Amino acid sequence: MLLVTGTALGVAGAAAGLAQPYAIGRLVRAAGLDEALAAPVVLLCLLFLADAILTSLQAYLVGRAGEGIVRDVRGMLAGRLLRARLGAFTARPLGDIQTRMVTDTSLVRIALSQSLAQLVINGFMVVGGVLLMFLIDIWLMLITLGCLTAASCAALLIARRLRLAALQNREDTGRFGSDLQSVLSALPTVKASRAERREEERLSALADQARASGVRVGALNALMAPAVNVGLQASLAITVAIGMTRVADGSMPLADLTAFVMYLFYMVSPLVVVFVSFGQFQQGRAAVQRVDELAGIPQEDSGAAQGAGAAPGPEHDVAIRFRDVYFSYDGAHSPPVLSAVSFAVPARGLTAIVGPSGAGKSTVFHLVEGFYQPTRGHIQLGGQDLEALTLDTLRAHIGYVQQDITTMRGTIRENLVYARPEADGRQIEEALRMAQLREVVAKLPEGVDTRVGEMGAGLSGGERQRLSIARALLQRPSVLLLDEATSQLDAKSESALRRVLHDLARECAIVAIAHRLSTVVDADQIIVLSHGRVQATGTHHELLGSDTLYRELAGTQFGGHPNR
Repeated sequence: MLLVTGTALGVAGAAAGLAQPYAIGRLVRAAGLDEALAAPVVLLCLLFLADAILTSLQAYLVGRAGEGIVRDVRGMLAGRLLRARLGAFTARPLGDIQTRMVTDTSLVRIALSQSLAQLVINGFMVVGGVLLMFLIDIWLMLITLGCLTAASCAALLIARRLRLAALQNREDTGRFGSDLQSVLSALPTVKASRAERREEERLSALADQARASGVRVGALNALMAPAVNVGLQASLAITVAIGMTRVADGSMPLADLTAFVMYLFYMVSPLVVVFVSFGQFQQGRAAVQRVDELAGIPQEDSGAAQGAGAAPGPEHDVAIRFRDVYFSYDGAHSPPVLSAVSFAVPARGLTAIVGPSGAGKSTVFHLVEGFYQPTRGHIQLGGQDLEALTLDTLRAHIGYVQQDITTMRGTIRENLVYARPEADGRQIEEALRMAQLREVVAKLPEGVDTRVGEMGAGLSGGERQRLSIARALLQRPSVLLLDEATSQLDAKSESALRRVLHDLARECAIVAIAHRLSTVVDADQIIVLSHGRVQATGTHHELLGSDTLYRELAGTQFGGHPNR
């Protein structure tokens, strides 16, 4: 609405501008006839004032509308990204996503508000000026139109090439942003590998590509105004020459020539603005295309396939059940990560999943969380198929501690209650106690209200890991998934956490992925995965006697004494 109103005010201002040459013609005619000049002068001043006021209001309203467009587009994209399918999201470089979210949306504002409004307003002024010039003298206008048509064709060809160049520049800028973010997120590794110079050269090469395509955009932009100006200047020279000849022979009044030349002068700026705005609009179209691609990212299906997505029954004796599950990240285009996987996790107790790297352990967790859907087979939570549950219902019953420690910017309290914002102080204190974090937090200057930096800066790796565990425990889930949750804990903290998990396992199902078998030797059930298949299931002592792979894993970690 603001954009329409602003554009309408701009058109009204353009109309006031178009009336000014007419008023000047009246002033010249009145002076030539020795008539009173007060009325033409007052009219001209009123037109100047109206033009200034309406143009100012138009600029304010269009600018405000543009900011609203950016806000709406960014809000829409943020929602689409947060609800995107995990596979589709991880397939895109984060730096490119950030460039589209920040830079490209700003260009969308220029395309959909400023450029579009300028095209309408100045286009109206050009068309109005042309019609009025036709009314003054049709032959002079035909000559002028011929010069302007030639200039316009050249400008349109430049604009077409400008859009392609702008799209290439946006892609080059996105690649630079993506690689920059990747390098900065791995800065300790870069420094430890003495790779600063190599990365600097690689980033400089990407920056050079972005610069080259940007220079091309600038060069094409620079050609737009001169191409139009040449046609206008040629029109002006020819018009003045022919017009003065006709005034001299008496076939054209001086007032009409004055008005015609004034209209031609008035058309110079609007016509240039039309083509410059068209060039900006072409650049904006490239940004709109990239934003549209991002908006089309596949979304999670948050609804249930059937039923209302009721909560799983707490009385069910099986928390999670896999039935002949197959899964491949690329569908039929790659070999399956999981093949014919079947197992059951009791509603109470600790179940461990072990196996060599690449066996599919983390994939099992991704399927339980609903990040991906199995290619074949069925997964149940509390006796209900996952397809029958909404994602909100599913994830409300599952606590998940990732292998890659995730700490959000903010205070420790904000990190703790991230999955359960309504948690009170007593519940937060209990979660800290269970995760062995109470003493650590007590030593901090502001306790749970102490701020942590990006990626948990200010906390050690083990403290960040315990913070993630406390966040999951605070959720009080019916199923707790721990993906290498003790990998950065020292022996004392690991032993304490094992006791906590033993107590918690009396209330819910705990499923733990562990490369360090010391954390799961007391598990009620151990599932051995190998090459995406369940190779064996049993307790620690049962598997030592029945499964060669588990015996090898235990022997390697316990130094030839797997029975510890």
